Amino acid sequence: MKSAGAFKPFRHLKQMLQRNATPVETLPAERFPLTASKDDAGDTDATLFERAMADVTPLRKTDSWPAPCPHPPRQGRMTDEAWPLEALRELVRTGRGYRVADTPEYIEGTGYRVPPGITRELHRGTFSIQAHIDLHGMTVPVAREAVNAFLQDAVQRGFSAVLIVHGRGLSSAAEPVLKTGLVRWLTTGTWRKWVMAYASARPCDGGAGATYVLLRQRPLTKRQRR
Repeated sequence: MKSAGAFKPFRHLKQMLQRNATPVETLPAERFPLTASKDDAGDTDATLFERAMADVTPLRKTDSWPAPCPHPPRQGRMTDEAWPLEALRELVRTGRGYRVADTPEYIEGTGYRVPPGITRELHRGTFSIQAHIDLHGMTVPVAREAVNAFLQDAVQRGFSAVLIVHGRGLSSAAEPVLKTGLVRWLTTGTWRKWVMAYASARPCDGGAGATYVLLRQRPLTKRQRR
């Protein structure tokens, strides 16, 4: 049953649209013929394209991209006399090819019952450095106290790998004082029981002017040293 009070706002919309509709023929519109004119009847695709491109200016050849080289130019074989000079130029220019282990400044050492290959791994940066100290500007007595305090703190905190920066000693009259002293402190006295290995650092960590030290978790006993 339909409700007599239903609200129908669009009830008269259809009659209103029909009453106000405008015929299409009376609208102002431009008419286009459905067939081509006599002038265009014989035009081909090529003719139409040339007509459309009549006002186009060609690009200059200098504006075009060069064709990619399929293969890079092959360099001549370097002679035995030329390659050392080229390697030296590369070393001076970029530092590529420099190895601290190949220089006389490189140092390394191991404690008791330690595989010799561990110094190579230590120098390569296999062990993550957990603490470091810089001895620059210190005298030998002050540097020794600083190293003792630094290593004691590292042992108490359970650190295994540390870095000691001492410089290359280039201003020393004979041998590098701090560097030589550090080797002596690590291999004699109390710290020889704790030091597993030491090796010169990589260039990024100071090179020959710094030393990696690998510490034990417990000191080595006399029975273990026999």
